[in-house]
Amino acid sequence: MFNLNDHYMKHICIVLWLLLSSLNIFAQKDTADDTRMSLLTCGVGDELYSSFGHTAIRYYDPAKGIDEVYNYGMFEFSDPDFLMKFTRGKLLYYVAIGSYNNFVEDYSYERRSVIEQELNLSLAQKTQILAFLKNNLKPENKYYKYDFLYDNCATRIRDIFPGILGPGFSYGASLPDERKISFRGIINEYQRNNHWARLGINIILGSKIDKVMTNDEAMFLPDMLMRAVGDARLDGNAFVAGSPVQVVKGADRSALSLNGPMWAMVALLLITLLVFFVRPLKVLKPLVAFIHLFISGLLGAVLLFMWLGTDHQSCANNYNLLWALPFNLPFAFTLFRPRKWHKQYSLIAILLLILALMVHVIGIQVMSLKELMPFFLCLLYVYLFVYKRAIAAFGGGAGSSVAR
Repeated sequence: MFNLNDHYMKHICIVLWLLLSSLNIFAQKDTADDTRMSLLTCGVGDELYSSFGHTAIRYYDPAKGIDEVYNYGMFEFSDPDFLMKFTRGKLLYYVAIGSYNNFVEDYSYERRSVIEQELNLSLAQKTQILAFLKNNLKPENKYYKYDFLYDNCATRIRDIFPGILGPGFSYGASLPDERKISFRGIINEYQRNNHWARLGINIILGSKIDKVMTNDEAMFLPDMLMRAVGDARLDGNAFVAGSPVQVVKGADRSALSLNGPMWAMVALLLITLLVFFVRPLKVLKPLVAFIHLFISGLLGAVLLFMWLGTDHQSCANNYNLLWALPFNLPFAFTLFRPRKWHKQYSLIAILLLILALMVHVIGIQVMSLKELMPFFLCLLYVYLFVYKRAIAAFGGGAGSSVAR
């Protein structure tokens, strides 16, 4: 028999169930809204290690009192083999977790900007990324072999989003107006005021960095990753929620500084010309020639080691070895007494110097000619001096008698 009370009880249960379901939905929405995940992009600093910026991920959960930063740019500076590992490209970096407030304080102290982009993610997506980051913190996962161009703090984070979010995610353009530029070109822009570092980087890195960067490759720089994230799409929607927020305003480092290496090389060329053309100073020719050959030979030995003896991919195929000849190092110690073979060696060295210029002109490898051309001229004068002295001592033909 139909019971009216049962009928009302069923309706009451349905209403309660709907009410509880609604409350549960709102609770989930509140949780999703309260937790935040964002990309932190830090500006450049005064030191070489900080001159390309930095990237990290922030996770904020006010309900649990969590405000933490996941940082892939950590390394053990106290390692007794730090210098050797860094030089050979075997230094291990690792991801670490730290306080957001401490992170901001550090960059405020260094007067480096911090820009935050909140990511437009669902609670499930945040949970997935957070689980990935926490898994990376495990001792067996946290370390990676750092590579400045191909595996650094920015590229590690770059690879997280498409890997977890799937094909619905796509980056925007990392360079403005789809600009085409090489690794070397963008590095030179960042080092435009750090002239000695720029020259050293250009000499030590080989032709591999003269290729035009792809959109993904350009994101080795935190600024380019920030730009690509800003225009990224996730399932047709904007990946960034709202406008970027400047957490810390950095110092203005845009003013151009004096190009010290260029003027140092010009001064070196003037000294060389004085020694080679002012009669009272000509006695110093062998000493000046020794210095130039020793420097170029020592540099060549370093470049050869960085190519063949390290794991630095970008140091391979370095055509600076056409003018920084490793053989100049032992050759320099033979200068104080003319040798018959000096003539052949000097001719070969001059040809290689010309070939180095052709490599630059053709675009196989761009060289810092603004700074290096005066030194190239110095080397040319040295090789001609050694060649002429060998001719004077031994004559031009194979059968000439040795000068007494």
